[in-house]
Amino acid sequence: MTTTDPLLRAPLDVRSRYHLTKRPLGLVVGGAAAMTLLHFYDPHRSGSYGYCPFLWLTGKPCPFCGGLRAMNDVTHGHVSAALTSNAAAVVILILGTGLLGRWTARRWRGDASAEIFPKSRTFAVICIAALAVFTVYRWTPWGAWLYNN
Repeated sequence: MTTTDPLLRAPLDVRSRYHLTKRPLGLVVGGAAAMTLLHFYDPHRSGSYGYCPFLWLTGKPCPFCGGLRAMNDVTHGHVSAALTSNAAAVVILILGTGLLGRWTARRWRGDASAEIFPKSRTFAVICIAALAVFTVYRWTPWGAWLYNN
C-alpha cells in the first residue's frame, strides 16, 4: 500500500531542495539584477536601450513600448508614472512576481511537478487577447494616456 499523505513523506534533504529551487531562484536573481540595472541606468533618455522596431516602422507603440521606463519608475516608487509609461508592464510585473513566488514556494515544499505558468491553452489565449486589446486601446484617443513617450 502506498500513501500520498504529505505529512508522511520523508523530509527533503538540502541537495533535493537545491535541485528543485534552482530554476525559480535563478529567475529571482535575474529579475533582481534586471531591476537594479533599470534603477541605475535611466531608460527615459531616448535611445538609451535602443529603439523599438515596431514603433520605428509604424509610428505606433507595441505592447511592450514603455515597459523599461515603467520598471524604472517602479524602482523609484513612482507608480502613477509607471502606469502611464506602460500599465500592462506593471500588471505583468505584479502577476509575474506572484506566480514566481508561488512556484518557488511549491518547489521549496518538494512539489517537483510545479511550473510557473498554468499549462492551459485558455490561459495563453487570455494573455494574448489582453495584450492585443491593451495595444489597440492605447492607439485610440481614449487610451493615449497609457503611453507617455
